[in-house]
Amino acid sequence: MRKFLTILAIIIAAQQVAVAQVGKVAAMRGKVENGYDFWIYAPEDYFVRTSDMFPLIIDLHGKTTCGKRLHPYTKYYSLEAIAMGRKVDAMVITPQNPGGSWKPERLNNVLEWVLDNYRVDPDSVYVMGMSLGGYGTMDFVGTYPEKIAAAMAMCGGSTLKDVQGLGQLPFWIIHGTADRAVSINASKKVVAALQQEGNDKLLRYDWIPGGSHGLLARVFYLSECYEWLLSHKRGATPDEVNRTIVIDNNVFSRTYRDLHTRKLTTIPEVKDFK
Repeated sequence: MRKFLTILAIIIAAQQVAVAQVGKVAAMRGKVENGYDFWIYAPEDYFVRTSDMFPLIIDLHGKTTCGKRLHPYTKYYSLEAIAMGRKVDAMVITPQNPGGSWKPERLNNVLEWVLDNYRVDPDSVYVMGMSLGGYGTMDFVGTYPEKIAAAMAMCGGSTLKDVQGLGQLPFWIIHGTADRAVSINASKKVVAALQQEGNDKLLRYDWIPGGSHGLLARVFYLSECYEWLLSHKRGATPDEVNRTIVIDNNVFSRTYRDLHTRKLTTIPEVKDFK
């Protein structure tokens, strides 16, 4: 009996350590004037390396997640991926769009508030989004390209009349050829506009053969996604965009294979942190 209790105590302690290493999330409601409510996540290192500045990833959700209430954090792709074991060495914010298109100025207000209140490296701010979030990514980054180190837009497009700002930083567009929700032509239109102006040196785009709209959600669970984003730094613009990291059908087929678990691990929720 004593041996069993000892083993049980070890298992429980190991689980507690695993949870502690996940990091923490906090719900930010009504914090930013003319902004959005959002979840903010910090990895465990944020609470250990208390004098360091950390990268920040802004994750923009699609239409089906729109709503006036802040959903549980696991409704957002990047935070769910973290809860499933994907290690992300960055802070993550997931703004909540109440409905309609993402507004660049409101997203910028959120970004500026986070920069003022947390230890975020302003040269390491990244954006990624899918579907409506893909549109939001292009519109936000195209409006404020000087603030972003790199960005990824999946199965989206842009409502901007001028998308040339997207050519000022490493920008990766991914779209499936069989997308019935958002036509691949929405992404191709942006690519063509940048190419026409010779402004595509830092542009990368991949058309996934037979890829459906839902398939692109898998990008958020891939280590390649975060590796590509974090390989860039604002103010250190490369001569060419990073093409060494590949995302294709072969990569999608093993999306969850290298995650620690397919089950969700609870990320400790706190009222706030600094």
